[in-house]
Amino acid sequence: MDVAAIIARDPEVVLVDGLAHRNRANAPRQTRLDDVLHLLNRNISVITTVNIYELAGMKELAERLTKAEVRIDQCVPEDTLSLADEVKLLDVTPESMLKRLEEGNINAAKTPNPLFRRDNLHVLRELALRFVANGVNEALEDYREKHGMVGASGATERVLVSAQYHWNGSILVRRGQQVAKRLGGELLVVCFRSSIKKLTKEEATFRRSISKLVEKVGGVFEERPLQRDTDVANKLVAYATENNVTRIVMGQSKRTRWEEIWNGSIVHRILRKTRNIDILIVADRSERDGERVLPTKRSVEKPNPYRRLSEEEVEQEIGKIRRGTLKVYVGAAPGVGKTYTMLREGNELAQKGIDVVIGLLETHGRKETLEQVGTLPTIARKQIPYKNVVLEEMDTDAIVRRNPEVVLVDELAHTNVPGSINEKRHQDVERILAAGISVISTMNIQHMESLNDSVEQITGIRVRETVPDHILHQAQEVELIDISPKALRQRMREGNIYAFEKVEQSLNHFFKTGNLIALRELALREVADDVDERLEAWERRTLRGPWRQQEVIFVCVNLRADSERLIRRGFRIAYRLKAKWYVAYVQDHEPLTAEEQQLEKLKKLTERLGGTFEQGRAASRRKVFTQLVSQMNARQATQAVIGQSARTRWKEIREGSVILRLLREVRHMDVLVVADHTPDIG
Repeated sequence: MDVAAIIARDPEVVLVDGLAHRNRANAPRQTRLDDVLHLLNRNISVITTVNIYELAGMKELAERLTKAEVRIDQCVPEDTLSLADEVKLLDVTPESMLKRLEEGNINAAKTPNPLFRRDNLHVLRELALRFVANGVNEALEDYREKHGMVGASGATERVLVSAQYHWNGSILVRRGQQVAKRLGGELLVVCFRSSIKKLTKEEATFRRSISKLVEKVGGVFEERPLQRDTDVANKLVAYATENNVTRIVMGQSKRTRWEEIWNGSIVHRILRKTRNIDILIVADRSERDGERVLPTKRSVEKPNPYRRLSEEEVEQEIGKIRRGTLKVYVGAAPGVGKTYTMLREGNELAQKGIDVVIGLLETHGRKETLEQVGTLPTIARKQIPYKNVVLEEMDTDAIVRRNPEVVLVDELAHTNVPGSINEKRHQDVERILAAGISVISTMNIQHMESLNDSVEQITGIRVRETVPDHILHQAQEVELIDISPKALRQRMREGNIYAFEKVEQSLNHFFKTGNLIALRELALREVADDVDERLEAWERRTLRGPWRQQEVIFVCVNLRADSERLIRRGFRIAYRLKAKWYVAYVQDHEPLTAEEQQLEKLKKLTERLGGTFEQGRAASRRKVFTQLVSQMNARQATQAVIGQSARTRWKEIREGSVILRLLREVRHMDVLVVADHTPDIG
C-alpha cells in the first residue's frame, strides 16, 4: 500500500483491505496495521477488514477447535478491535461460503483450505459471533455504568455459584459451569466465609481444589469476608447485583422446617431482595446410592445403514425432498438492512437463471430498498374486506399457483388481518414451503417467542407479534445482518428507517443507544447458539460443552400473569439441554370462568414452543403440591421450574412455603426459581 500517495491525496476516508497483512522487508513500516495507525494519526479515517482467525489468540483457538492448521503469515494483536470506533460483523452461513468457493468467487489459493470444511466453517462462524458479542457486552456494561443502571441487562447470562469450602463445593462449580456453557454465559464463583474464624485443614484443602477447578473451567473465583451467618443473603444479593448476575446456583439447604421458620430461608431472603435474579438449587444426588454426581455426555446412536425404511418413513423422506428450503435474515432492530440484503440475494439468484418472485415486500418508504427491487416480478397482494375497508395481505394461493423456485417474503412475524386463511405470516410461509417453493424471509430478534421476556426487560416494551422458535430452528440457513447502534441511529436521523415525524420519538424510546446495544448482543448470542446447535447436529465438538443425560424439564404454572414467562424459560432450558419438557397446571377449584382464557393462552403457548401441557385436578389447594410432585416423579423429571412466591413472610410461616416444601420433597432434582422480573428500561 502506497501510504505516501494516500497522505498526499488526503482523503476523508480510505478503504484498506486485509488488515493482518505483513509488509515487505524494506517497507517503512512492518505491518499494514502500522500503516493504518499512521493514517489515523494523520486524521484520515479508515475502513478495513480482518478475519476472526487473524486476531492473535483467536488463531490458536481456531486451530484447536477445528483441528486444522491456520496457515497465515501474520496476526494482529487481539485488542486491535478495541481501537476501532465501529466494529461490524459480516455473518455468512457455511452453505453460502461453500457455494462461493464452488463458483470460484473465493481465491482458494490464498485461503487456509482446511478451514473450508462445513463443520470448520460452523466453528469459525460461532467463534466470530461470540467474540463480537463479548465486545458488545463490554460496551453495554460501560453504557449502563455511565447512566447509573444496575443489575443484569437481559441481553446475556452471567451465572454465579455460591460455594462453601465443603465436599459439595466442586459439584456446584461443575453444575454452574454446565449451566453457563449451555446458556453461552460467564461463570463467577464466590465464597463468603467468616472473617474471624480460621480455616480448618479440611476447609483449606477444599479451598485450594475449588480455586483450581474454577480456573480450569474458565471462571472467576473470589472470596468475600462475612461478619455474621445471617448476612449471607444480603452479601450474595449485593455481589450478584454488582456483577450483573442473572442466575445464582446454590446447594440444597440442610435446615429443618422449624429451623427455616425460626431463622428464615436464604432462598426466600434472596428472592425478597431482588426481582431480576433466578435461583437454581442443585439436586442433592449424593443421598441416592449408586447415582452419578456428575452427568455424562450423551452417546449418539448411529443408524443401521442396512435397515429398510417403513412406508411411513419413506413418505417422510419424500416430503423432505419435495419441501422448499427456508433462509431467514435476522436483525437486532428495524433498519439494519435485512430487506435490502434479501432483495440483493434475490437479484443475484435471478441473474443465475433461478425463477425468483417477490411474495411480500415492506419498503416503509425507503428509497434505497425500493431501488434494490430491480427487475424482480412481484405477486399482487390479496384484497381482504374488513370493517368497511379493504386491506391487503400476501396472496399465498397466487404464489403457490405461480410456483416459482424462490419467493421473497418480508416480515415473518407479521399478523394477518382478520378474515385471512392463516392468523400469522409464518403459517403462510409454511404452506409455501410444503408446496416445494423455497422462501427467503426476514425478522428482528425481538420477535422470537422465547425471547419475549428478555426484550421486555431490555426495552420496557412487550412485543405482541412473535414467531415460534422452531421456525428458525428448522430453517436451512439463518444469517445475521449486523450494524453498530451508532450507525443505526444515524440512519434513523437521516430518515432512512421511519418518516421524519417519527424520528425523535423513536430515538428516545426503542432506538435508545442502550436498547440497541443490548438487542445487538442478544441477536449475536442467539445466532451463535443457533450455529452451535447446527454444529451439534453434525456430531462435532461445540463451544458450549456437553449436556446432561436424559434431562426432563417440568414447569409448574398457575393462572398468574407470570406463568407465560415460566413456560418460555422452560422451553429455552429444554432446547439447550435437548430435553423433553412438560408444563403442568393443577386445578383446585370450580369453575374457572374468567380464568379459562388465561389457561387457554398457556396451553397454546406451550404447544407453539413444542412442549406438552398437562392439566390435573386436586380436591383442595393443599393437595395441589402433592399432585405436582406425583406428576414430576411419573415423568422422571430432572429439573423443576417454578415461579417466585408472592406470599409474605408471615403468610409463609402460617401456611408454609411452596418453594421450600418442593425443595424438601424433590431433593433428587434441580429446582429453578424464576424471579419476578421487572422491565429494565434503558
